[in-house]
Amino acid sequence: MHDLKSLRKNLEEYKNKLLKRNFNLDTEEFTKIDKFNRELINQKELLEQEKKKLSKSKDDNNFDKSKAISVKINEITEKQKKVQTKIDLIVSNIPNIALDDVPTGKDEKDNKIIKKFGDIKKFDFKIKSHVELGHLNNGIDFETSIKLSGSRFVVLKDKFALLERALINFMLDTHTNEFKYTEISPPIIVNENVMYGTGQLPKFEDDQFEIKFEKSDDRKFLIPTAEVVLTNLVRKTILDQKELPKRFVASTPCFRKEAGSYGKDTKGMIRQHQFYKVELVSIVEPKDCNKELNRMLNCAEKILIKLNIPYQISLLSSGDMGFSAEKTFDIEIWIPSENKYREVSSCSSCGTFQSRRMGAKYKTSNGNEFLGTLNGSGLAVGRLMVALIENYQNRDGSITIPKILKKYMNNLDKI
Repeated sequence: MHDLKSLRKNLEEYKNKLLKRNFNLDTEEFTKIDKFNRELINQKELLEQEKKKLSKSKDDNNFDKSKAISVKINEITEKQKKVQTKIDLIVSNIPNIALDDVPTGKDEKDNKIIKKFGDIKKFDFKIKSHVELGHLNNGIDFETSIKLSGSRFVVLKDKFALLERALINFMLDTHTNEFKYTEISPPIIVNENVMYGTGQLPKFEDDQFEIKFEKSDDRKFLIPTAEVVLTNLVRKTILDQKELPKRFVASTPCFRKEAGSYGKDTKGMIRQHQFYKVELVSIVEPKDCNKELNRMLNCAEKILIKLNIPYQISLLSSGDMGFSAEKTFDIEIWIPSENKYREVSSCSSCGTFQSRRMGAKYKTSNGNEFLGTLNGSGLAVGRLMVALIENYQNRDGSITIPKILKKYMNNLDKI
């Protein structure tokens, strides 16, 4: 979220920068509502001052005047609350500003590829997709999942279920032992304020799975990513400067309606309503965000280097970044059956955008300042499985287990 005073003072500058995010800020509407809101606040303050003067007077005739002023104050207060709600809604729907080194563009076509790793394997046989390989080995079952839950779910069996668990444990061990992230086992059901804090609400409410409770004001949601709960660990807190940086990692199921992806990737494990992801979150001083983003990117890509899976890294354009991000790198892995790269991780710096929404600060010599937050997938498990299964397939339909994973797979050589 943006600072209201800064927004008010630099409205045209914000408007121009937000156009790079494909967001057209209605400055006239904002100015009109903001002006009216301040007028109401001013009226209320003047009436409160008048009432205070009357209360000091011993004249009994002032009682009725004071009572009438109280009625007016209540009326203005109720009106001002409604106007403030409108302003809050406008501000909370404004995306973050892109940093200067982010490519200006409308969508993914304007992203900039900055790195490629690994040689794309040339198979001397007709390759199979992960769906075919899973069916052949009786390990990926979509028919049963449809009966249980509907489309965009999967049942993994036997060695494929073991492979999912192996990848999770391998990634958690790497991030905690090698990169010193603190492992967290968080709740996967969170409240409305937490979803607001990281930017999922109110703008992306249609994409969230809400859990219904008897009390209508007690809203709870299944997390779409562990970023939501890990970042909010510092919600409404003031940290000491010496506590920074804080780095968290968690493996959780994630839940998304995929409301805007109708008809996309309906087959296989690429786009599902429920999937596992190992998530990285960093809490830092704002000045360290760019350095921490590069570190986080390195941590995420190291997983693919260890598994020897080809990938590329893209710097996202201003029009393709997530709502809360100021700069984002995507890591995309090679999927042989599709003959293209697919996103397996987005690593983003959010600056102070989320900490303002969460009320998360740290102590400095100049007073309390808002924290910098970053998040990244380290990595998405389902898509990583797809890439591993397809890149390590053999002519007979078996799948070779990478050497580094064998200790997590009961020393199995192949599935």
